[in-house]
Amino acid sequence: MAEKMLKFVGLKGETPLKSKVSERVKNFFEIYKNYIEPKAKEQSSRCSQCGVPYCQIHCPLSNNIPDWLKLTAEGRLEEAYELSSATNNMPEVCGRICPQDRLCEGNCVIERAGHGTVTIGSIEKFITDHAFENGWIKPFKVKKNLNQSIGIIGAGPAGLAAAEQLRKLGYQIIVYDRYDRPGGLLIYGIPNFKLEKHIVERRTKLLEDSGIKFAQNFEVGKKNTLQDLKEKHDAILIATGVYKAREVEIKGSTLKNIFPAMEFLTASNKKGLGDKVKLFDDGTLNAEGKNIVVIGGGDTAMDCVRTAIRQNAKSVKCLYRRDKKNMPGSAREVSNAEEEGVDFNWLTNPKEFIGEKGIVKQVILHKMRLGETDATGRQRPEIVSGSEKKIDADIVIKALGFDPEDIPNLFSEPKLDVSKWGTIKTDLKTMKTNIEGVFAAGDIVRGASLVVWAIRDGRDAATSIDEYLKNKKFLAERKKLVA
Repeated sequence: MAEKMLKFVGLKGETPLKSKVSERVKNFFEIYKNYIEPKAKEQSSRCSQCGVPYCQIHCPLSNNIPDWLKLTAEGRLEEAYELSSATNNMPEVCGRICPQDRLCEGNCVIERAGHGTVTIGSIEKFITDHAFENGWIKPFKVKKNLNQSIGIIGAGPAGLAAAEQLRKLGYQIIVYDRYDRPGGLLIYGIPNFKLEKHIVERRTKLLEDSGIKFAQNFEVGKKNTLQDLKEKHDAILIATGVYKAREVEIKGSTLKNIFPAMEFLTASNKKGLGDKVKLFDDGTLNAEGKNIVVIGGGDTAMDCVRTAIRQNAKSVKCLYRRDKKNMPGSAREVSNAEEEGVDFNWLTNPKEFIGEKGIVKQVILHKMRLGETDATGRQRPEIVSGSEKKIDADIVIKALGFDPEDIPNLFSEPKLDVSKWGTIKTDLKTMKTNIEGVFAAGDIVRGASLVVWAIRDGRDAATSIDEYLKNKKFLAERKKLVA
């Protein structure tokens, strides 16, 4: 091991090359290049193979990171992929969009020791892309098909992860989704410069070729209620995610050209996929030549400001009520946005929207300062008296986070229990809802979170559903014997 690993002292950490700012702001291609094989091996060799791998501990999926880094350093790339994919249904996605600076890489032992982190995410991305390119990844074959079926509502990361795990066990799977393509947030929420859509389509095609069926443009509660699906399947998993935008409760918030982040991002992603998008084509959701104001400091806000830059906006301002150090989004994404010309207004909050003929034209801001800590341990933003100023705004984008939709009402199932926040209540161990045979996983249970957590929840839900159906079958067979 000494020859192949432990090179962090003499070998500097390197991330893959980024496209030049002047080039990347003109297109929606991913900005990070892929490692070439020798560089992936070299960077993997920096891993210290520590006895207590903090990278693995701080990964929601508990990925076997030191092991597949070692295999990569040794050139055993097919084995590295097999190990990586054993705990993660979408390593090529997580390698691209996980906030590694807050998870595995941020907790790397050699990073803490001052040697610079191992570039785990980029190597994870390389391993899977290399496996696809070499034909190592094929539709999986089910050893024994079972006659029990499972309906999964939602084709996002949680639903897709659960579908794969359950199909591998032999269950018949149908994934129902309201959109025209599977992928959920991955296909319509995350811009191409972070995750090109052919990466998502490649993964969903693999699932389809493995026997998973998709029912697109299917809104539960319209033609079919949750009860209708229950009668059709032996178990149901609700994995819809959370999409309802949080509102800005200030004067002028009903003016036109104030949009939720997902509406803006979905329009852009649909155009990138070659669709006709009326509100984009008529200029309503197109930032070109306009003053864009984005409110929020998370990863969704970064997606919006960087999308607006690529749409050739006149100006792009990001308003955040705390300082840069306290932004909830990935530090890497903030840095990329700064490089690309986004104007960050730290410690700033909107006070009022001003319009002309019903359309937003300006935003009145106040400056903020950080006061005493609140119950969460964060300093509470406070208004600085007399600090108001105006800025121009042709489009305002709300990126303040997401809340759950009213699922009991949407699904025509008023008996479904929800929390005071509107998320679906489940047994924390089994992921069962209060309705027999119905489970829930992902953001619709935990609230808006990371893709990697959604995958983890989907895998856990699959395990619980399998146990439930096995027990249900056992009890039914025992009842027949007794009779």
